[in-house]
Amino acid sequence: MSHSNAAALACGKFHLTPLSRPAQDGAFTAGLSIRRGRGMQTHDRVYTFVRRFTCRDSALRYAAAQARAWVANPLAFG
Repeated sequence: MSHSNAAALACGKFHLTPLSRPAQDGAFTAGLSIRRGRGMQTHDRVYTFVRRFTCRDSALRYAAAQARAWVANPLAFG
């Protein structure tokens, strides 16, 4: 399984990384890793989005937009 990531975004104690990976049907999926903490105290939550994309760059742009949306309103991600 291959993963690609875009430039990470730091927001306070959180580190957000947009991700994409190829799906079996040839499309790409977007994901977002939200990590906090260090060492043994690290917690990482990964969101995978349902929408499919025709190219990796589109998936990464979508994931980056979701990262910015999370920064604006973390509670919206429940």
